[in-house]
Amino acid sequence: MKRIGKFIGRLVNAAIVFAAANVIVVSRATHSVLVIFLLYALFVVVNVVPSWFNLSYKTMKIRNCANGCELLYIFLLSTATCCVVGIMTLAHRFPGIEEAAKLTTAVKIWDVVVIFLVECVVFWNGMIRIYISSTQLGVRYRVLGAICGMIPIVHLFVLGKLLCVVSAEVEEENDKYLLDEQRKTEQICRTQYPILMVHGVFFRDFHYLNYWGRIPGELEKNGATVFYGNHQSAAGVPESGREIANRIEQICRETGCEKVNIIAHSKGGLDSRYAIAMLGASERVASLTTINTPHRGCEFADYLLSKIPAKQQEMVAKAYNTALHKLGDPNPNFLAAVYDLTAARCAQMNEEVKDAEGVYYQSIGSKLNKATGGRFPLNFSYQLVNYFDGANDGLVGEQSFPWGSNYRFLTVSGKRGISHGDMIDLNRENFKGFDVREFYVQLVADLKKRGM
Repeated sequence: MKRIGKFIGRLVNAAIVFAAANVIVVSRATHSVLVIFLLYALFVVVNVVPSWFNLSYKTMKIRNCANGCELLYIFLLSTATCCVVGIMTLAHRFPGIEEAAKLTTAVKIWDVVVIFLVECVVFWNGMIRIYISSTQLGVRYRVLGAICGMIPIVHLFVLGKLLCVVSAEVEEENDKYLLDEQRKTEQICRTQYPILMVHGVFFRDFHYLNYWGRIPGELEKNGATVFYGNHQSAAGVPESGREIANRIEQICRETGCEKVNIIAHSKGGLDSRYAIAMLGASERVASLTTINTPHRGCEFADYLLSKIPAKQQEMVAKAYNTALHKLGDPNPNFLAAVYDLTAARCAQMNEEVKDAEGVYYQSIGSKLNKATGGRFPLNFSYQLVNYFDGANDGLVGEQSFPWGSNYRFLTVSGKRGISHGDMIDLNRENFKGFDVREFYVQLVADLKKRGM
């Protein structure tokens, strides 16, 4: 019923916009100022509240997205109607053509101008709303819309794509909100010990970047207490492990908690293992969950480092270290981080760093199904990694993921798959078959069930 109601409302609103666009014809037919005033009053209402059904959505952001989509649908319907009527008029097949023929050229031009202005109001009202409110459009679709917006025919296909993306976002985000509200009192992520989220290499979780996307917010909505590693972006495993160990001690000291549950992504898993086993953090850690961590290294890294001259390696390292030092890293070490990701170095680490008793270890891995399923630059690195490491997530081979007593491997059907970046919601992207936020909610809920 809701769909039927929305469709009927859309047709009515499109008729109002069509009448407002053809106000000169309406005014000549009615000879009433009151009718014109009421018509434009309705036009304003349509632009403010294009669908009363959208008031049922639970947040202002979702309602703005939904209303933006509704305005664009109304724009398409009313514009198409104006075009059809215009063509029929020119072909002398529209009722009242005799009256239209009596209009002066100036009036006809003014009529076209009014139609253009009215449709522009509806169109830009809709576009601005979805551009401001939508998360899923991202940079890619926003740029695509801006570039293709002036290309005839193409712009209709692009507009259709934008509407599909944002309409799906509206329903998914509203369902997510309702789910969180429904289980709010359950606090399914309120674990005995807080969650410490440890980032991977070349990223940071403090200053200038939210590494974990929408995940922490979703965990906190469901009762979790979340902390971050706050370690620098690039360093060797021992150095990063020391930062993680110090961070664990700081959290326990400041909060009074006995232990933490670590969720670590990529190299962060190696850093955390080192901190637990080699730096005495095992007494303060209840569990370690590694996400797409290269426990057995990346063979493509061994190959590249053997082929790239030392001079070029040093140049890249110097540029990186200088830039990240200015951004707040006290002592970044690009080359140490890269070399600790090689298969050779990880094999050595696995011999030396043994799992600590009393700590629950588990791991998660995922893969891209095709190179095109990844976002830049993972779509480029996929083929290289695939040659050396086999099936992979764009950076890490499938065989490198498993660690601990429980291992889960994730992918989705079709061409896309789940990339290294998808596992931390790097692009804040919803896609069919995998809800990264809900995945982490259930992951932490499981830790709660285990008494951690």
